[in-house]
Amino acid sequence: MIKEIIVVEGRDDEAAVKRAVEAETIATHGYGIKRETFTRIEKAYAERGIIIFTDPDFAGEKIRKRLSERFPEGKHAFLPREEATKDGDIGIENAGPESIRTALNKARPVMLEKRNEFQPEVMLEYGLVGISGAAERRDKLGQRLGIGYGNSKVFLNRLNQYGIERQELLQAILEIETDK
Repeated sequence: MIKEIIVVEGRDDEAAVKRAVEAETIATHGYGIKRETFTRIEKAYAERGIIIFTDPDFAGEKIRKRLSERFPEGKHAFLPREEATKDGDIGIENAGPESIRTALNKARPVMLEKRNEFQPEVMLEYGLVGISGAAERRDKLGQRLGIGYGNSKVFLNRLNQYGIERQELLQAILEIETDK
């Protein structure tokens, strides 16, 4: 059983997570999170910790940001868009159990102290910006590292805020290059 409580967006997401792992969940039911739901999340955060696991879309990122501001020591799990998409619908509920387990196994806390391990020059140096295929490369690396997809600015911030080490990034780059 997963120690932390997994915070998702809806009932279908809860069902998908419970098919994949033994865990307790709390659904936000969208961006307009009710006071009672926040109270439940606060209790879970204080007693067991939480994993924020929202859909890989615009609304999911808005909810993730809102929860992250309120619960800064919560962990974050990310699911690649293609593993969460079915018939044009994007959501955790569309992912298979193995994809959900993989995402949860890669859950990472936000680093509370500001890190500047990676600077914008790194994005150029490793072909993550400014070249054809850079977005696809960031997407593959985000999957490997468990930090999700982001534009160059978001990706750079995630490298720093989720505590990715340089060696870990280099290993992931090597892996995606050998997978070609």
